[in-house]
Amino acid sequence: MHKNRTFFIFSFLLFFQFITAQKPQKPNAVEIYNQIQKLNFLGSVLYVAAHPDDENTRLISYYSNEKRARTAYLSLTRGDGGQNLIGSELRELLGVIRTQELIEARKIDGGEQFFSRANDFGFSKNPDETFEIWNREKVLADLIWTIRKFQPDVIINRFDHRSPGTTHGHHTASAILSVESFNLSNNPKRFPEQLKWYNPWQAKRIFFNPSVWYYGNQEKFDAADKSKFITLETGVYYPELGKSNQEIAALSRSSHKSQGFGSTGTRGKETEYLELIKGQKLNSKSDIFDGIDTSWNRVKGGKPIGELISEIASKFNFAHPSASIPDLLKAYEMIQKLDDDHWKSIKLNEVKNTIANCAGLYLEAVAIEQQATPGSIIRLKVEAINRSPIVMELVSITSFPDQKITEINQYLDNNTLENKTINIELPEDLEYSQPYWLQEKASVGMYQVSNQENIGIPDIIRDTKLQFNIKINEIVIPYERTVVYKHTDKVKGEMYSYLDIIPEVSTKILDQISFFNDGKTQKIAVLVKAGKDNISGTVQLELTENWTVAPATIDFSLEKKDSEKIVYFDVTPPNEASEIIAKSIVSINNKKQDKEQIIINYDHISKQQILLPSEAKFKKLDLKITNERIGYIMGAGDEVPDCLKQMGYSVKLIKEHEINSRYLANFDVIITGIRAYNTLPNLKNRQHILLEFVKRGKTLIVQYNTPDRTIPANIAPYPLTLSSDRVTDENAAVEFLAPNHPVLNYPNVITNKDFKGWTQEQGLYYPNQYDTAFTPILSSNDKGETPKTGALLVAPYGTGQYIYTGLSLFRELPMGVSGAYRLIANMIALKTTETETIETQK
Repeated sequence: MHKNRTFFIFSFLLFFQFITAQKPQKPNAVEIYNQIQKLNFLGSVLYVAAHPDDENTRLISYYSNEKRARTAYLSLTRGDGGQNLIGSELRELLGVIRTQELIEARKIDGGEQFFSRANDFGFSKNPDETFEIWNREKVLADLIWTIRKFQPDVIINRFDHRSPGTTHGHHTASAILSVESFNLSNNPKRFPEQLKWYNPWQAKRIFFNPSVWYYGNQEKFDAADKSKFITLETGVYYPELGKSNQEIAALSRSSHKSQGFGSTGTRGKETEYLELIKGQKLNSKSDIFDGIDTSWNRVKGGKPIGELISEIASKFNFAHPSASIPDLLKAYEMIQKLDDDHWKSIKLNEVKNTIANCAGLYLEAVAIEQQATPGSIIRLKVEAINRSPIVMELVSITSFPDQKITEINQYLDNNTLENKTINIELPEDLEYSQPYWLQEKASVGMYQVSNQENIGIPDIIRDTKLQFNIKINEIVIPYERTVVYKHTDKVKGEMYSYLDIIPEVSTKILDQISFFNDGKTQKIAVLVKAGKDNISGTVQLELTENWTVAPATIDFSLEKKDSEKIVYFDVTPPNEASEIIAKSIVSINNKKQDKEQIIINYDHISKQQILLPSEAKFKKLDLKITNERIGYIMGAGDEVPDCLKQMGYSVKLIKEHEINSRYLANFDVIITGIRAYNTLPNLKNRQHILLEFVKRGKTLIVQYNTPDRTIPANIAPYPLTLSSDRVTDENAAVEFLAPNHPVLNYPNVITNKDFKGWTQEQGLYYPNQYDTAFTPILSSNDKGETPKTGALLVAPYGTGQYIYTGLSLFRELPMGVSGAYRLIANMIALKTTETETIETQK
């Protein structure tokens, strides 16, 4: 009984997560008709890959919209290890953005979304390397958990499990685990703890989805033998929607904005291919459901339901969708009597929401404020309107999490708006609104999620909601709505976000890294922010014993919610070199709070609150810098400029239109951010100005770019070819090819110790061909590979210095890696007077 009830609740919440989201959907008659037709299809497809953006949106849209199958994408990771084209967020914050982008994509193509606990730690070259960092058994458990929960008839892998080393190790690993799970998911001896919630499940077939990308190019793909493949004509046109399948897929694909995957929709015939890997043989060359009963006949007692829904669809009145409600109510009652818990819960949710859509039933719960704290009472404006002639009554409203029932007993007359005010008392122990997978300390390869039932859920779990109990023809149907907040923007119009449960106070050490290399006492700024009115307490800075801080605590008092106060502590480092993690802690009535509130707010995704420990790195290390003035040209987005400022440099961000000889004369060094030439379309037109800057005696440092058509031929003053070469092992041994070169000796002497403690890749997209004018400084390689020498290249040009580096400084500096700071200080300080020494080394 517990298993069945839990599954019903989960399915109920999952359905609303995708259907209601932030802004309520208002389907038209065509969309309602499609919902009715989907009621009559009982088949499911699970697409499996490694990252956000790996999914084939054309195939997901095809099965969801053309075949009307329940279709889902399981991304093993949340894309935490990639780069960000829309902001400076990286690692877990980027993972939050990409999670939301996947959720938005599924709203468009009609699929559902799942994840495992695997952490995207960055590029790996083969699955063996991946499994050294992922916990293979746990990722396999998560995949099997998803299969048992979703119960797919068919599984489709994006990648080939038989070709390790030909693509990203995560890619092949996802396929290996998927194939392994195909039979194991039906073995009750594997992960038996899951059987408390779900039964073993055996999918009927598993496929591999080959593509042009897999074969390398269109010519090879066209020449490949596809005679044994399933052939799908996915270039479908939906006249009722006015869009092709490819156009829907392109809109879905374009949700991946942080990766720059905007896509143009196409029209016309298009073919997808599937290779059967395991499972039942196929008699059809175009139907993956061949021999699988996808009708209501697969459910005991379901045949009359299917017949009724077919009749509803045949009689559907596009001018008056509400005419279908009486028969839909009959279907609702019939489904309630079924014993099959899986399809029962899914189809109950589908049919009751179809009833609401046919009636134009609009239900909404809006909080007066966007944020609230545990233990508070929140006021909600409740709206209910029935825009149909069908008689219905709002019997009561149940609020959660306080489970308070408010009797209403109000008939909802046709097109008559009913407004109510409801108060919800939030429990003192209510969970904060935050990504649940970030609540526990993660490892490099895995997120930790202790609650088994939460594993795989894509989004923040929100507990504050209302259940509207609507009576139609003596049948009471519960409709649940998550509490939202909305306001009117003068430009964008009606704007929605969720209600967030926040701490009553948050705190932040303003500088995430502070250097104490001169040994002097520094003032450290700590921000305290109120989550509610009239709050007071003390804040302290927690350090290790050999560092001193004064005063021990500072009192604060904040009258209004959202008000802030900055307090200052005097911090003195020890005499010896030291690196510590400092923590900011607030005490209120003997209760301690140590969370920093981070808000991510982009127009294309839901507003996100992330709560992380309020920590910063304090460093006293052997770091010397010079006094160069630095201009920084931001590319895809990184935190390098802030890190340089913390080191003590004068840094200014330079925009494309400011790149002219007169303005650049104000700087000694220009640094281009990561992927600057890939992301700034006009930078190549100003490259001659940057090279002239070098020629006149200055230094240009170019950080990594990806090799594509955006790269200008004159990216360097001498021939240089970018490649996909990289060293993914951040601990790979480094050889100094030019040990006497100034970039390794001034003002800091660089040793092998400076390459210890690096994180997520030593470097990426190294040049593999370069002119003899360049001096290669470093050499390293991953296990079993030849040495790569393109990590750091230096060349004199005119009286200046040009530096190209693929080292992952954009990751190392924000993480406080000491050697990265010492090395970039030397790159910045490279003097023109060292030209003779450089030539000698060559």
